[in-house]
Amino acid sequence: MQNDLLNNGWKTRNAVGLMDAIGPLWARKKDDGWAYGLLTTQAHVNNAGMIHGGVLTALADHVLSILAWEAMDRQACVTLQLDTHFIAGVKPGDFIEVRGEIASKTRSTLFLNAHLTVGDKKVAQATGIWKAVPTKKAG
Repeated sequence: MQNDLLNNGWKTRNAVGLMDAIGPLWARKKDDGWAYGLLTTQAHVNNAGMIHGGVLTALADHVLSILAWEAMDRQACVTLQLDTHFIAGVKPGDFIEVRGEIASKTRSTLFLNAHLTVGDKKVAQATGIWKAVPTKKAG
């Protein structure tokens, strides 16, 4: 599967913290923006043998945080609210693709949407609010 991803323009992206533990995170430039993805494994399953909803939520949060950071001129942003709606189960070995979009933006707040798919099947959607946070000055 990893060779298929590489052959279709996907590249792994460096991540830190939780996403580094869950990932690797995959990224691919598309005509209208970026797509991100996660190749699921047995390490991502819940007690039912399906991919844990927390993995999908963390993936959506991470991808939308990247989008928020870029939309706010690379200023740090924090998640204020994230609502995830699960539509279909995901099995180990499935590749989850995530696309995000800005629904609305103010000077310091973003309202974002994410669509998570496996192939042509929608498996989850998320909506959330991100807030830009001022960076601390040294000294």
